[in-house]
Amino acid sequence: MLAYAGPAETDTGSADAAFEEHRPVLLGAAYRILGSVDDAEDVVQEAWLRWSEVDHTRVEAPRRFLVKVVSRPAIDRLRLARRWRETYVGPWLPEPVNTHEGEPLGPADTAAQRDTPSLATLRLMHRLSAPERAVFVLREAFELPYEEIWQVLGLGEAHARQLHRRGAAHVATGRDRFTLDPDVHRELVDRFLTPARTGDRAALQGLLAQDVTLWGDGGGKVRAALRPVSGAAKVCRFGIGTIGKHSEVELRTADVNGEAALVVRLGSTWHVCSFETADGLATGIQWMSNPDKLGRFTPAG
Repeated sequence: MLAYAGPAETDTGSADAAFEEHRPVLLGAAYRILGSVDDAEDVVQEAWLRWSEVDHTRVEAPRRFLVKVVSRPAIDRLRLARRWRETYVGPWLPEPVNTHEGEPLGPADTAAQRDTPSLATLRLMHRLSAPERAVFVLREAFELPYEEIWQVLGLGEAHARQLHRRGAAHVATGRDRFTLDPDVHRELVDRFLTPARTGDRAALQGLLAQDVTLWGDGGGKVRAALRPVSGAAKVCRFGIGTIGKHSEVELRTADVNGEAALVVRLGSTWHVCSFETADGLATGIQWMSNPDKLGRFTPAG
């Protein structure tokens, strides 16, 4: 199968090429576990250092091997991140990825694989423990068999199965509030543009489910809702009020984590507004305002 044997015995150029071929998949795996692109990139770099010490002639399946290699440091980093996220100012939301610009998020061959990097699913996965989240990602997004997953995590196979069942059940609890039809989702997001620009409260509220919830993430860097805002009337009032405070407003659609979303500029601040939709209405809104998480959406300088 594989072994560690000091410096790689294969040609360095071939090893580099093999790693670069699988880098998008590795970044996608680490990002799904961590919810942060910067942290995911750091983990992928750690995987590269480990890959450079492997005897590549004894690696039968580089892609699968590297996914497993990247998972362990991602889990360790997630455990550390959870400590400081406990003191995070307001709700913590996953970092959005500008997939319109070709940012890689790994495999998307099946419906489950396409769903795992969505911001809605990542928000639900944030409730899972680090091992639950890792097992869920490795099983749902990368379809690894349990006998390999437990080897990655140092668990028994039965325990890995239990973690997956538990994690999948937690995610399923909130998944019933949004659908995965990209065309319907995009159409609804497009319909938000006009009432958001004009301040048409009735039209905007008509696009919201009565029990819609909005989560805002400012990270203490900019003003944002410190608690979830629930109910169509309150969410509409929050949105119209926030936009109406600015004379310079720009709204456009963008491809975020593989789904349609809004990029909003209010004066000099930027925001990404992603939606969870069902039955032609928005059931959830993630309003990202933390500038530390928006570098891939804001103009340079």
